[in-house]
Amino acid sequence: MTEPDPVPAPLGDEDYAALADFRFALRQFHAFSEAHAQAAGLTPQQHQALLAIRAGQAGTVTVGHVAERLILKPHSATGLIDRLVALGLVERRPAPNDRRQALLALTPQADAALAALSAVHREEIRRLRPMLTALLARVDRIGGPAQEG
Repeated sequence: MTEPDPVPAPLGDEDYAALADFRFALRQFHAFSEAHAQAAGLTPQQHQALLAIRAGQAGTVTVGHVAERLILKPHSATGLIDRLVALGLVERRPAPNDRRQALLALTPQADAALAALSAVHREEIRRLRPMLTALLARVDRIGGPAQEG
């Protein structure tokens, strides 16, 4: 017979502060990313879709993959891909084994835009790394010894 899960230790003021600071850092990065996507002429969701397509295994990326990676319903992902195709950023190609299924690929225009955005994002992540590492260490201590509040 297995033991029941232990009751988690109550959170203290420092625990709540660590969680709040971590979420704030995530929101700051999210705002940074949105601003740079918009400056490149993309919505944040379009940027994320291009990244999901580029990061997927070549020749296997479908609308379903994009829906999964962006946490979208399939019909919402279809609309997003339709808009990217209309902008000349994504191409649909019939799957070789199933002509009913479309595989997605970035156009050279999308590759260039994504490369520029990704370079800026990589530099921002590198800049934030020490702060994020410290925040993760604080979050990791949550639920540790009782703290005075």
